[in-house]
Amino acid sequence: MIDVGSRLQLFVDEHLIEDMNGGASLRLHRPVSRGTVLTLERPWEGALCGYPAIVPFEDGWRLYYRGWPEDSETSCVCVVKSKDGIEWTRPELGILEYGGSSANNVILSDETMPGDRGAHNFCPMLDTREGVPQDERYKALAYGPRVSDRLRSLCAFASGDGLRWSALNDGEPVFRAKHWRVMLDSQNVGFWDEVAGEYRLYGRNWIGAVRHIFLSRSDDFVNWSEPQSLDFGDAPLEDLYTNAIVPYFRAPQMLIGFPKRFIPHRQSIDDWPGGGLSEGVFICSRDGLRWHRHLEAFLRPGLGEDRWTERSYMIARGIIPTSESEISVYWMEDYRRPRPRIVRGTVRTDGFVSVNAPHSGGEFVTPPLTFQGARLILNASTSAAGSIRVEMQDERGRPLPGMSLADCPEIYGDGLELEVGWPKTTRLPRWNGVPVRLRFVLRDADLYSLRFCEEDGDGGTGH
Repeated sequence: MIDVGSRLQLFVDEHLIEDMNGGASLRLHRPVSRGTVLTLERPWEGALCGYPAIVPFEDGWRLYYRGWPEDSETSCVCVVKSKDGIEWTRPELGILEYGGSSANNVILSDETMPGDRGAHNFCPMLDTREGVPQDERYKALAYGPRVSDRLRSLCAFASGDGLRWSALNDGEPVFRAKHWRVMLDSQNVGFWDEVAGEYRLYGRNWIGAVRHIFLSRSDDFVNWSEPQSLDFGDAPLEDLYTNAIVPYFRAPQMLIGFPKRFIPHRQSIDDWPGGGLSEGVFICSRDGLRWHRHLEAFLRPGLGEDRWTERSYMIARGIIPTSESEISVYWMEDYRRPRPRIVRGTVRTDGFVSVNAPHSGGEFVTPPLTFQGARLILNASTSAAGSIRVEMQDERGRPLPGMSLADCPEIYGDGLELEVGWPKTTRLPRWNGVPVRLRFVLRDADLYSLRFCEEDGDGGTGH
């Protein structure tokens, strides 16, 4: 039995699909590139820029990233800002000098941090835990001292403004790798999971000779549990170089991530200094440990030989709603080139994955579920000739009175909040808390999400 309550439910996996037939299937939707938002051409940035992370603040957003000129042994942490997620600028912060001037957007460097090369993989977050002290509203994890020649540690940091940082735990490591299978050299993503009521850390480990992702948990951001490898079910093992995992802002019970898939045995440019190819993929989870991994690429390299190189297409940790109908994701391109770039792409709100059916049609039925609300709202899109109809059934699969497929007028159109109507009944609230099933019949349509809402909700009207 699944209790969906009145929470938004995404169709990114098979959680709400018990039986699917006809031409219906889950379809992954790729982001549409909206072009470069920032070219990383300043002297302190350089060809090895990486590990972007987006963090909200009072009047907009910040994007943190590593600056690392290829001819330098020292990396730094840089910040750009935006009010809308579309236009980004470098603030002149006056915090650290570079080349004799502090008129730059650098906030930290390897020399200013404890441990060894702490700026290399500094990954900040906004701590949304209730009661967090004002001077610890922002937290971060980054390289700490070496445990041995091969093993690393992580130190924790805190800040009141997201710009000036101090070490937690007296600068001592909060996480130590105990064996070579746990590698901390990638972006180590931490955040407060409000649904689970714990901090989570996602980093890189190895399963055999394949790069993978681990989970560790904490109550205080200082003491962390033994790492657990993520469970991707029967998906084949592939090298996942980063993870970019976040709770989805409209449905925080759902975690989504954008690992960089690395294919080490392929190379398109013979004289390129680094071997392998890379692209972005999409993963999702409802408990943080067991994940659904879509095998198709979420972000392909695309046209042009120069796009087919290693360690490019690193998707930023964090997403931004840039309008009611779209979400922006960001990624880095042109790694190891003189002018790497940060690119913005958009997907439909809730639109990473949909249940799709062709013109010939398809359908699916949910497992038994309980809900709370007076109306059923869909985020869906059809063609002009397409349609969606919904039947509400009892637990055994029998149509409820007045709510059969024949009682549901065709829904057609494109909207984030299309209402399902059964003209013969106004008794939806009667079934609150009672196990029911939903049967969806689609034709040339995509269904992205659903939610039940109260009578005075703001859902749109289906046709």
